Amino acid sequence: MRIISIGEILWDVIGGNEYLGGAPFNLCAHLVRLGHQPLFVSAVGCDDRGRRTLERAEELGIDTQYVNLTQQAPTGISEVTLNEGGHGEHRLPRPAAYDFVQLTEEQRVTLAEKQPAWLCYGTLAQMEPHPRLLTRQLMEENSNAKRFYDINLRHNSWTSDLVNDLCREADAIKLNEEEASVLSGVFDLPTHPVDRFCEMASDRFDFDVVCVTRGPDGCALWRNGEYVESPGFIVSVGDTVGSGDAFSAALLHGLQTDWALCEIAQFANRVGALVASRSGATPAWTREEAMAL
Repeated sequence: MRIISIGEILWDVIGGNEYLGGAPFNLCAHLVRLGHQPLFVSAVGCDDRGRRTLERAEELGIDTQYVNLTQQAPTGISEVTLNEGGHGEHRLPRPAAYDFVQLTEEQRVTLAEKQPAWLCYGTLAQMEPHPRLLTRQLMEENSNAKRFYDINLRHNSWTSDLVNDLCREADAIKLNEEEASVLSGVFDLPTHPVDRFCEMASDRFDFDVVCVTRGPDGCALWRNGEYVESPGFIVSVGDTVGSGDAFSAALLHGLQTDWALCEIAQFANRVGALVASRSGATPAWTREEAMAL
């Protein structure tokens, strides 16, 4: 399937190492590993990191024709501090190149002609006017594409009004337990039980799918009134950077192929756990390795 993913591309700076990442980009890398054709929309700076970004993206099999070069800001970075559990805390210098993403009319027409099945976005890039405007244009021009919102809240990189708008534009949403708690407080939704949160969130925003990830405890998945909880897989954690994006790729794979809900949840847990067992946001992995967990 073809999937538009719009948003940030950046280098995760972890210790003395740099790993190419950004949730919308990571999603594309993991979709490629599942045999799909992501259409990545972003921007990089006219700098060394920008050059290395495009080279690495092509190595991962990601088409870069919708990634524009800009002189208005440097290629994005995220300074990541890992805690004892391998979970990353991010500091995001802005403005960054991805804040100045743009497509020509010809490029937007070409995207629409590919008839994408999904349009995927997060919160971070949508804070700025260029990505927000372009996302709305792509929604209008690809009206048959379902919309997947990975909420992915970062410190000082969201507002309640923006999240409200992005939720109302989505058909499916993925968030973790902490983000579910934030949404519960902002929009007066019940935090527990999780199935009640999913149902009420769907009632409020008209979601078809709500997925709450629970770290090592797996995930909860709701689809049109059906609900499952699926346990996680125990792995030795390398770092969790990118594992949620791998989970999202597997989730979209299962939703598009219309698997049973329990199969979708278990497969997404497998892929997310496998990526968490390795360093960096886009490590090499295979579906066979995920199924062997």
